[in-house]
Amino acid sequence: MYPIMKKILFRMDPEVAHEWTIRSLQLLQQMPFLAKSIQQKWEVRHPSLSSQVAQHSFPNPVGLAAGFDKHANVYPALAHLGFGFVEVGTLTPRPQSGNARPRLFRLPEDQAIINRMGFNNHGVEDAVHSFQTLPRPTIPIGINLGKNKDTPNEQASQDYTIGLQTLYPYGDYFVINISSPNTQGLRDLQEAKALEKLLTDILQTRDRCIQSHQVKKPIFLKIAPDLTEEQLIEIMEIVLHTKMDGMIATNTTLSREGLLNQVSSHETGGLSGRPLTSRSTRWIAEIYRFTQGKVPIIGVGGIFTAEDAYAKIRAGASLVQVYTGMIYQGPAVVKQINQGLVKLLKRDGFASVQDAVGVDVSI
Repeated sequence: MYPIMKKILFRMDPEVAHEWTIRSLQLLQQMPFLAKSIQQKWEVRHPSLSSQVAQHSFPNPVGLAAGFDKHANVYPALAHLGFGFVEVGTLTPRPQSGNARPRLFRLPEDQAIINRMGFNNHGVEDAVHSFQTLPRPTIPIGINLGKNKDTPNEQASQDYTIGLQTLYPYGDYFVINISSPNTQGLRDLQEAKALEKLLTDILQTRDRCIQSHQVKKPIFLKIAPDLTEEQLIEIMEIVLHTKMDGMIATNTTLSREGLLNQVSSHETGGLSGRPLTSRSTRWIAEIYRFTQGKVPIIGVGGIFTAEDAYAKIRAGASLVQVYTGMIYQGPAVVKQINQGLVKLLKRDGFASVQDAVGVDVSI
């Protein structure tokens, strides 16, 4: 049905279409029989797809990237669409409305989206209410953390540690988002000195949370695709030194190279979708090579097909995430990717996804 739905949704303003979709998912959460029926239809269960990453079991490697469930209020419905995990947020300590509308643009010719949302979310306390009242899915739930736009970078660690402490009981893993291009100055936190201090503060807070809750939750760092190789090496050295649990590669790009769309390509914001496919895969391979496969990677950026996902896995990603691909192809893309991965793994003689991770990279 999605081709029909897509025609309707693509006639709407992109953000209005997103809000309509969120309301539909909230309605689905009130209809457990229908939700279960959808899950049975779209879920792909196969031994080759399951894996253990960062101390968690994933039924399949295809997750939903942050930015869709911004307020952490529809993740139970999303879990019924066949995802192996769902990442919510980005969440900030205080609610914020984000940047002025319009702030979301489709580029159909490029199978891409530009967004400058600006971490619009209801804040961590509202998210706590959701986690306490909504049913808990059986798949892992990640929580993407950011800072409020009016928090100076010198005080950024306070925002991230507030988010981590407040939401620690509810996330299976956490993501430190310092790579969105839509909060002024945020990417400056990727600079080596600032990053080392930030991650040290966050991991010290995590140590206190471990003592309080008697469980260790993994923390991933999400990076931008627009780094130079020198900057990427500096970041990876810090990740290894601080013993971060993993990395997510990559966030959206500021590049507009090679775009066909002439209507919206001039808009400011982060570009996602097909133009990011090869760039993010290249960064995954660089991270895998530099860390010698010791740091788990979640690969994201321009995944539309099983072949796209498989390329990222072979480049070093233990898990992958989709978002823009789902906008253009519908939620059934998750099932299609998982079914395709089963065939690709079998074709190449791999018993599991984990066996294929990083096989294209010499370390």
